[in-house]
Formats: sequence, structure tokens, C-alpha cells
Amino acid sequence: MPKKKTGARKKAENRREREKQIRASRANIDLAKHPCNASMECDKCQRRQKNRAFCYFCNSVQKLPICAQCGKTKCMMKSSDCVIKHAGVYSTGLAMVGAICDFCEAWVCHGRKCLSTHACMCPLADAECIECERSVWDHGGRIFACSFCHDFLCEDDQFEHQASCQVLEAETFKCVSCNRLGQHSCLRCKACFCDDHVRSKVFKQEKGKKPPCPKCGHETQQTKDLSMSTRSLKFGRQTGEDADGASGYDAYWKNLSSSKTGDAGDREDEYDEYEAEDDDEDDNDERGKDSDSEAADLFSNLNLGRTYASGYAHYEESED
Repeated sequence: MPKKKTGARKKAENRREREKQIRASRANIDLAKHPCNASMECDKCQRRQKNRAFCYFCNSVQKLPICAQCGKTKCMMKSSDCVIKHAGVYSTGLAMVGAICDFCEAWVCHGRKCLSTHACMCPLADAECIECERSVWDHGGRIFACSFCHDFLCEDDQFEHQASCQVLEAETFKCVSCNRLGQHSCLRCKACFCDDHVRSKVFKQEKGKKPPCPKCGHETQQTKDLSMSTRSLKFGRQTGEDADGASGYDAYWKNLSSSKTGDAGDREDEYDEYEAEDDDEDDNDERGKDSDSEAADLFSNLNLGRTYASGYAHYEESED
């Protein structure tokens, strides 16, 4: 029989459990609330941007740098593990910083813990927008994570991406491996899986968590808890109704034949117009020729006498 737990032992176990949860919550901090991704306003150009060592727009240094790991702007000598010992009670500005992170481009204070741990656990190490493929160094805005697929997004694409993220790459909610209804959805692969095919030999399911996607390993979610929609293509058999013959292709062929006949009719009308224009031009030419011949007949009997142009030098005629 195990010994009965005393009150002190219960308190110690509860304390250790709370400390474990606190450490886990610190490691799983929200990306938008992380100090390296905090919002910063430049002192010189007054433009708002992500926390950076130098302004993205004017390259000026901030007066009060923010540590990318602990988020503090003032280093206290007594309560910190400073690598660089400072004479005063506290230090601010450039006297507080110790390095610049290559991933998030933000200052790191000269505390031993921040300098040794931030580069390994920086949340923006692989931060590249899934839409525009820009990293932290390519734009001045903050980095966010999609609420559904948890991919990185920049400020310009976050709303547009999340509005179209819950769309499956299929026409139905059926499992990609069988014909049953997919109860689990992966928002990265945009696919549904049933209870049997969601199990994977490569990606193991952790205790207390939802099953991972058998394709990418991302945690799946219940399809009923999401507002998922399917892909719709407005051409081919989807233009007709379900009652149409040949699996809905009747309307497609009818539209195709009607478009062909319509094109042929348009071509015939254009040809008739061209022929009418040619006939009008021919009539105008014939009318012009008739008028020229009438004018020539009118002046043929006119006698102007002997002129200089006809070869006579004298204008007067000798009387007989």
C-alpha cells in the first residue's frame, strides 16, 4: 500500500505543477505579444513598425531599445545577470544592449540568459509570409500567424489570407482516401480525412492532442467546428443541374453548340454587310462614269474657233 500523502507533500506537488505550467506558457507565448514582434514607433520619422534595432525607413537608432527576449527597456544591476557590469544602479539606451538578433532584427539586452537563449528560440527564425514570401528583412511590418493553418503572414496579407483559408481543395467534404465523410480537416493541406485514414505511421499522436495530418504532420481539427467551404468551378458539368443527362454535361454541350451557332450567325451577318458595302461602292463608280460620259457629249458640239492652243498664231480669221 502506498503511503498516504501529507499536506506538505500535496502542496509541493501542486507547486511543481504550477511552475511547470508557467514555464510551458512562457514558451508558448502568442506571436503577436512577443517582445521581438512588438509594435514600435520611430523617434525620427514617426512611422510605426516592428521592433527593430534600426528603423526600417530611415535607419535611425531608437532612444529606448526594447530587448527582444525579455522586453525590458531598463537593466537593473541588482536583479539581472549582466554580462557587462555597469557602474550605475541601472542602464538604458545603447548601454543596455548586447547584441542584435539575425532573425528578428531586434536588440537583445546584455543579460546572460537573453544572450544565450534568444537566438535558439527566436519565434521569427523561419518567419516568411506564406502569401508574398517576404521575410522580416524584406518589409517593415509585424509578423502574424494565421488562426487556422498557423502559417506566418505579414501585415499586408493577414486579413486576405484568413478570409480564404478555410476552403478545401476539393469539391466535397469526403475523405481523400475513401468515399466516407471526412471528420478531420487539415487547414494546411486543405483536405479532409476520416477516422481510419487520419491515423499515420509517420506522425504519432501525442496524448491529449488532436491527431496530426498524415501528409504534413500539422494538427488537424474537427470539420464540424470549422466553417469550411469547398472549391467550386463554374464551368463544365457544374453549370448544369443534377437531373441533367450524362452526369450534368447536357447543359455544357448545349451551351457549346449554341455558342457555335451564334458565332456562325454573326459571321454570316458580317459577310452580308461587307457584300452590301461592296455593292454600294460599285454603284457609285458606275454613276460617276455615266456622269463623265454625259459631260463629254455635251461639250463635243461646241466650236471655239481657232485658238492659240490649236496651233494658230493669229486670233483673227480672214474673211472670204
